[in-house]
Amino acid sequence: MAAEQDRPESMPADAPVREQTATFRPVAEGMEQHVNVYHPVLDHGFVAVKDYMGDDVSVLQMARMSYGKGTKSLADDRALLRYLMRHLHTSPFEGCVIKLHVKLPIFVMRQWVRHRTASLNEYSARYSIMPDEFYLPEPAQLAVQSKDNKQGRGDTLSPEQAAEVLRLLREDAQRSFGTYHKLLNADEDGNPIEEDGFGIARELARIGLPVSAYTQMYWQTNLHNLMHFLRLRADPHAQYEIRVFAEKILEIMADWVPVTTEAFRDYQLEAARVSRMEIALLRDLLAGKASIADAASYGMGTREIREFQTRFGV
Repeated sequence: MAAEQDRPESMPADAPVREQTATFRPVAEGMEQHVNVYHPVLDHGFVAVKDYMGDDVSVLQMARMSYGKGTKSLADDRALLRYLMRHLHTSPFEGCVIKLHVKLPIFVMRQWVRHRTASLNEYSARYSIMPDEFYLPEPAQLAVQSKDNKQGRGDTLSPEQAAEVLRLLREDAQRSFGTYHKLLNADEDGNPIEEDGFGIARELARIGLPVSAYTQMYWQTNLHNLMHFLRLRADPHAQYEIRVFAEKILEIMADWVPVTTEAFRDYQLEAARVSRMEIALLRDLLAGKASIADAASYGMGTREIREFQTRFGV
């Protein structure tokens, strides 16, 4: 075990630290600065890299195993990586792996685990007592329901309204945790509260906790599936509370596989998918054979037309 002074400054005090040893595996220098560094996210959350495998060169090695001698004409490694990304040749990216330690609100965790292409293990409230930590949004993130987006936010609340909402959320969470400890008859450290308290099972006491409570997990996935996660969750339309985690992971990914990340941004994250109807309309618009008023005749619905106009500034 490493000496205490070897512990990264941002690592939790009880996290184990290993001695640095020589390795023959690929090492991404940019990624080394993130290993066991706990990047804060939201009010009590974090993201930390616990381990990783591979780098940009590892992707090329996977690709060239498939192409064989045919790669001798591809002198530019960057060009090959971008070709793979552009044409959705995804299997070479599966040769890189990342394992993250994430602390996040339960409602964010429920969105996260919709991505079923990863291995994970979550903190269990059947075995352990949940810490009294819950998420409270910043006032700037409090908004009314959007009128035209069923899963989005509209106008932000006034300072007075935001203060009242935060008061209600805080009081409800504190009440829930108070009930939780009363049912357990234990404080955060597991010490008994009353001599003749309930002391019910942890797996039962937890059922009243709010989804704002924080949980933790180890989450391991390959680079291909990580990019799929980021394409959806780092998107501006994703819920803010999961988007900030995705944006932090994207920053880490840029230090890990910078050429892949550049291609990912160019061809996926900041690109746009174009439908068959949109291609036909674009061709005729460029040729002067149609106007945006003709869009419906190309088989596009009202929302599709609106998105097309926004995307291309037509």
